[in-house]
Amino acid sequence: MPLNSSLNDLRSSPFVALRGLLDPLKPAEGVEPLALTIGEPQNQPPQLMKDTLTENDHLYGKYPPVDGTPALRTAITNWLNRRYRLPEGLIEADTHIAPVNGTKEALYMLASVVTDRANGTDKPAILMPNPYYHVYHAAAVMAGAEPILLNATKDHNFFPDLDELDEALLKRASAFFLCSPSNPQGTAAGRDYLERALKLARLYDFTLIMDECYTEIYDQEPPVGMMEVVRDLGGDLSNLVSFHSLSKRSSAAGLRSGFVVGDERIIRPFINLRNFAGAANPLPACAAAEALWNDDAHVADNRALYQQNISIAEKHLGNRFEFYRPPGGFFLWLNVGDGVEATKKLWTEGAVRVLPGEYLAGTAADGTNPGKEYIRVALVFDPEMMDEALTRIANIL
Repeated sequence: MPLNSSLNDLRSSPFVALRGLLDPLKPAEGVEPLALTIGEPQNQPPQLMKDTLTENDHLYGKYPPVDGTPALRTAITNWLNRRYRLPEGLIEADTHIAPVNGTKEALYMLASVVTDRANGTDKPAILMPNPYYHVYHAAAVMAGAEPILLNATKDHNFFPDLDELDEALLKRASAFFLCSPSNPQGTAAGRDYLERALKLARLYDFTLIMDECYTEIYDQEPPVGMMEVVRDLGGDLSNLVSFHSLSKRSSAAGLRSGFVVGDERIIRPFINLRNFAGAANPLPACAAAEALWNDDAHVADNRALYQQNISIAEKHLGNRFEFYRPPGGFFLWLNVGDGVEATKKLWTEGAVRVLPGEYLAGTAADGTNPGKEYIRVALVFDPEMMDEALTRIANIL
């Protein structure tokens, strides 16, 4: 039976690869196994979310609208205005906002919305940093585009070097996935960098897809957001969509709630496609998301926990493995020389699971991989458990 041949170009999930690496190995005995592999917050969502779900549980019997509720879109707009000091009217709740059932599916679907397979003779290209969130690559493949991996190394603050983008590539680009704060490295793009990326998108008429899902988990200063750049450039949202989520901000990964904001020319057909292929958030979940976007206090408490964990990591690792305090997010990106060997060593000698950096990156034809020397460590547990895990990592490596 014939299937879509593009399925053959999909890469394995990094977590499937990790199981293949570690499951045959016996973990260290006498200590509790600790998994620091996935960016899943372990602290509980705020009571506010649970109470709101309970108060609205009578709505589970109703079909929810694919574009959320007016109250949710208004709460999202108000948060954007608050967070990025936007003038009233720059973001229109019913024009520029698309609530989504988690951002993973929406990131995947957006690539198909902005990629025209029938336009011209050159195969469209979708650019992305390398290492990358694995959904970006799958989205490009299934949209019929060529995934272009742009190495993001410490020489350029772990973002792609925009000077290396040649005009021929930019002309056939349909989209550019960019994540800030970056995953896995936790660095934040500066205002000038973001402005330049947006101007390139407009000059060559592709879509800049900003993944800003870690923007509220920061160490010292709030990272610059694309909406601030838009504000300072006069309020034009053309060629831009930005993704935000409650998964990290509110430790509400199971709520599956986020949103896309941006160019109306993209948002409108995106919502239309989701009418056929997207799952809508249940109405109680919309009400809970509305309450969470309207509240900032729980986010500050959440952020303080990660800041404490970063300080614990600095105590144990601060003079080794090219350690730095990640400006955003909750991952450590540690240069251990050989990420795969370090991962096996940590599991067999310390029962600690981490993720090899090369599993998050693509390997070039010459065999080079920008993640090969690194491991990613998720600082998602309570401080006591993180202290234990980081002690083991420091002692073993």
